[in-house]
Amino acid sequence: MNLRSVFLCLAFCLGMTQFTRADERPNVLWIYLEDVSGWFSCYGDKLIETPNIDALANAGTKFTRFYTPAGVCSATRSAIITGMMQTTIGAHNHRSCRANFRGKSMGKYDKNVLPKQVVPLPIRFRQAGYWTFNEGGKDDYNFEFSIKEYYDFVPSKRGWGPKALISGKCWKGRKSGQPFFGQVQLGGGKLGRRAPKKMDRRKVEVPPYYPDIPEVREEIAHHYDCLLKTDEQVGQIIAALKREGLYKNTIIFLFSDHGMKLHRHKQFLYEGGIHMPLIVVGGGAKPATVRDDLISGIDVAAASLVVAGIEVPQEMEGRDFLAKDYKEREYVVAARDRCDYTIEKIRAVVTPRFKYLRNYLTDRPYMQPSYKDRWDVSKRFRQLMADGKMNKTQLVFFSNDRVPEELYDLTKDPHEIHNLAKDPRYAEQLKQHRQLLATWIKQTGDRGQQPESDLGLLCALKRWGKKCVNPEYDRVRKLLENKK
Repeated sequence: MNLRSVFLCLAFCLGMTQFTRADERPNVLWIYLEDVSGWFSCYGDKLIETPNIDALANAGTKFTRFYTPAGVCSATRSAIITGMMQTTIGAHNHRSCRANFRGKSMGKYDKNVLPKQVVPLPIRFRQAGYWTFNEGGKDDYNFEFSIKEYYDFVPSKRGWGPKALISGKCWKGRKSGQPFFGQVQLGGGKLGRRAPKKMDRRKVEVPPYYPDIPEVREEIAHHYDCLLKTDEQVGQIIAALKREGLYKNTIIFLFSDHGMKLHRHKQFLYEGGIHMPLIVVGGGAKPATVRDDLISGIDVAAASLVVAGIEVPQEMEGRDFLAKDYKEREYVVAARDRCDYTIEKIRAVVTPRFKYLRNYLTDRPYMQPSYKDRWDVSKRFRQLMADGKMNKTQLVFFSNDRVPEELYDLTKDPHEIHNLAKDPRYAEQLKQHRQLLATWIKQTGDRGQQPESDLGLLCALKRWGKKCVNPEYDRVRKLLENKK
């Protein structure tokens, strides 16, 4: 058997039957945006121009109904890198499964070992002969993994890209003609002072669910500043690919992990938290095309494998939404569980017209103690709440009361402020969405339906100490005190 026959046989075994030579396989690049709401001009925003992201959208397909599996980074990133919902693989609690946390050893900790059939994408790509890199270095997975097993290149100093990609350092070690699977992590909404102040704070639009106060305007305008810087970085990435002669053979997925940091957005399951931008260039994504069907973040994994000619395992929950015979999703699901020390449990079902939210912990408000409490805007929110200066629309979120179910008509009410769950005219839609969630929970084995383990709660106590005020911690607090 000659070398070509050997390769073809190997390619078949690896699911790469559509390519005959290694150098014919495309590169796959994820431009991974952190904390970015999609207020780009190609998505209709009128306050800023994002020419580089717009150019990508024109070169490929723009998706208008892309939903992330969670509203927080580690849960979403755990789901997207495996093509499995975080609730299916036990990765739903934010920053769980950490042997060390900010320099502190956890000792015995809440390990989460993935089932054998769940193989994260970097490993699958390496097994298929791809060079893998994580430019910027953020992983944030809530399960056991080895960075050396995943990536051929990560920067020695973690941070945000695209410095190593611009220089070409992230792919310099690969063999001639070897394709790559890469992630470039952009700071997005976390750029902070690295995003020059450009947006006029007076011109931003304040959504009706926020009070129109300077602190809110500052947060929204700053996010615009971050988006302008992000667009500049995307332009640098594309320029580097073209300079190296890689652009034409690179399939690009640009997407965000969840929405901007303000309340109701990041960590939560309203549109601002999980309805995110997705642009795909190449690999069956038609140029200058817009798609309005529902796409889940876990689908990025399946599509990425297929465009590289790698077989999608039957167990993977993600779907190849770029396939010619793709059947559109009837609904997508997102989940909110513990974030840092704040214990929460919410599920969302999104259908083409409606969104259903199931709030399990109705004994506590949305505005539980959280890491956001030290922010100026949070302090103002709490003061306005205490002074009774929030209106009815704002009290949907900024209230001490919480209803068990919410149903919104997204076509008529994109801000999700008119809850239809008790409206008899929508009783049938409410019933249907309840059933969709119940079926999904049963079919996927949603592990967030069970209380977090004692060990998981103990680890949270070790990490956050006195900030852990939820009643769930009471059952294990003495265990930690006895160990001291």
